[in-house]
Amino acid sequence: MRTYVATPKTIDSRWHVIDADGRVLGRVATLAARLLQGKHKATYTPFIDTGDHVVIVNAAKVKLTGRKDEQKVYRRHSGYEGGLREERA
Repeated sequence: MRTYVATPKTIDSRWHVIDADGRVLGRVATLAARLLQGKHKATYTPFIDTGDHVVIVNAAKVKLTGRKDEQKVYRRHSGYEGGLREERA
């Protein structure tokens, strides 16, 4: 038995639309990541892009659990001195 390796000819990319209205942020994120990586397919190959295309609608209406809407802080740094930027959820 040989190991299956996907080739560009055998990759079938589909479009998925995810409605995030009233859904939990983390659940939507993991679903989108799984679809983008292609792990939901039987033809998944780790070193080849077998993923699908994802469109998320109503992202502003996503539900945050706990107190994330009050406490969660997203931080990014440009790499320059004083380049730390913070944004609240």
